[in-house]
Amino acid sequence: MRLSNLADYAVITMCQAATHCGDGRVSAAELASETGLPVPTVQRLVSRLTSAGLLRSVRGARGGLQLGRPAAAITVADIVEAVEGPIALASCVEEGTCDLEPHCLMKPHWPLINQKLRGALAEVNLNHLRASPANTPIPAKEHAV
Repeated sequence: MRLSNLADYAVITMCQAATHCGDGRVSAAELASETGLPVPTVQRLVSRLTSAGLLRSVRGARGGLQLGRPAAAITVADIVEAVEGPIALASCVEEGTCDLEPHCLMKPHWPLINQKLRGALAEVNLNHLRASPANTPIPAKEHAV
């Protein structure tokens, strides 16, 4: 499985926006400049991320963008879903149709697989991504075997 470029860029954009948490607001153009991403791409991402409530746009002389909620409350799952829609490895679960459906043994298992994948991405928040990987390990969950 691989994230689309747009989802990857959304994570990069949100991480950069999180660096401005205490500094007030930032513009889409500034985010583009700081990340090296094209301005039109960042503008499109900002629109989707704002619609999802992950970013907040403030108008006026001191306007700009800021996180829609604390960095610790924004996860990679939230960001990916804002850009890509629900996290699912198999489209048959969301769309409901597949040529192989009458003989498929996997369809009943995909919801659990998708839930586990989303859960893994939901364990990583913007604070984890902003910190040095060596300094901030993501706590491992205990798994029953």
